[in-house]
Amino acid sequence: MALAKQVRKANPTPEKPSLIRELVEIADYIAHMRREIAALRANELTRDRLPMAHEELGSVVAATAGATNSIMNAAEEILGLPDDGNYRAAVEERMNDIFEACTFQDITGQRISKVVEALRQLETRLSRFANAVKAKDEGGLDPGEVERQVRKELLMLNGPQINGPAVAQDEIDALFA
Repeated sequence: MALAKQVRKANPTPEKPSLIRELVEIADYIAHMRREIAALRANELTRDRLPMAHEELGSVVAATAGATNSIMNAAEEILGLPDDGNYRAAVEERMNDIFEACTFQDITGQRISKVVEALRQLETRLSRFANAVKAKDEGGLDPGEVERQVRKELLMLNGPQINGPAVAQDEIDALFA
């Protein structure tokens, strides 16, 4: 808006009203784009949200791999039990079902890895864009985000913690004892 006022003061002649009008429109458009870029909160996304998504998805891959390995190890141990007729045949059939079911981890791991890579690329590009336009996040938190944070705190919706639980399992067990 300030640029538009300067243009009007610098050239008040009526011969070029279309040029002035175009410059005012450009200045208004630039001001609008700056507000929209600030509303993207690109710095918050690249600083907080996208790295958290990387960690969470990486933890999903690690947890599913760990669970799969545990299940498969247990199944192998059961298969190593002594042969005592009918029991062994039934156990083998179930173990083969378990092995087959555990193949989900490889597929989900591959898919989640693709999502993690896409998020990394998005983070890199968004960060580059934010730096190029010298984006500044609007002051304060997004009102919707504040509401989600308050709700999460009140209802203790923190979910599983990265690199282990925030409260040790022994402490949780002691509460119920």
